[in-house]
Order: sequence, then C-alpha cells, then structure tokens
Amino acid sequence: MDMKLELIPLPVSDVSRSKGFSVDALDFPLDHDVEPGNGMRIVEVTPPGSACSTAFGTGMTRPDAGPVHGIHLVVDDIAAVRRGLRARGVDIGAIRDLDGVAYASFSDPDGNTWELPSLRGPRVS
Repeated sequence: MDMKLELIPLPVSDVSRSKGFSVDALDFPLDHDVEPGNGMRIVEVTPPGSACSTAFGTGMTRPDAGPVHGIHLVVDDIAAVRRGLRARGVDIGAIRDLDGVAYASFSDPDGNTWELPSLRGPRVS
C-alpha cells in the first residue's frame, strides 16, 4: 500500500503576508491562489524539487491551531541555500553540526519552524 505525503496545511494569521514570505523570501513557486467562495482563500506553494507542498489560507486549519515545528527542507549545499535565504531577508540561524548532519533553522512570520538538514557541505558557519 503506497502512502504519499503531498500537502502540509500550515496555520497562518495573514494569508497575503505568508504568501509573500513563501514566494518572495523562500523562493517557492506559487501553485495556487484561489478563492473558492464563502470567504475562503487557499494558497499552495511547493519547495523547488519537492513532491510535497504546503498550503495555507482562511478556513484550512482550526483557529486555535498552534504553529508547526520542525518542518524539514533537505538541501545539498546548506551554505549556498543559507546565503540565498539571508539575501532575501530570512533570519536564518547559523549552520550547526548534529552528529555529521549540518542544520540551519528559521521561522516564518507565524512561528512555524523550518529546518534545513544537509548531509554534505560545511558543518559550521
């Protein structure tokens, strides 16, 4: 039996701000920005090279949902990705070595936390 993770809904407080962060700062391609009716708006973006998308919008998550922590975006060259994100204004932490896997992390405007693990590349910076 196959099971494919294809979409992670994220709680956000401002759909337009989250879209701007995802598309402009993270450079995620915009897949959809639709308003199906009844005041709903759904935005879907997919990290480059990923088979799993993230989506956010009005009516997608419970109003009392807290942030999602530890979303992993696996990268090959963590130093280059970190430089690119910093250049686009993302407040990303230093690269740290956790038992041979390099990590750097950041938060989106709603406190959802993202980890960038890499098996290759520099271990510290």
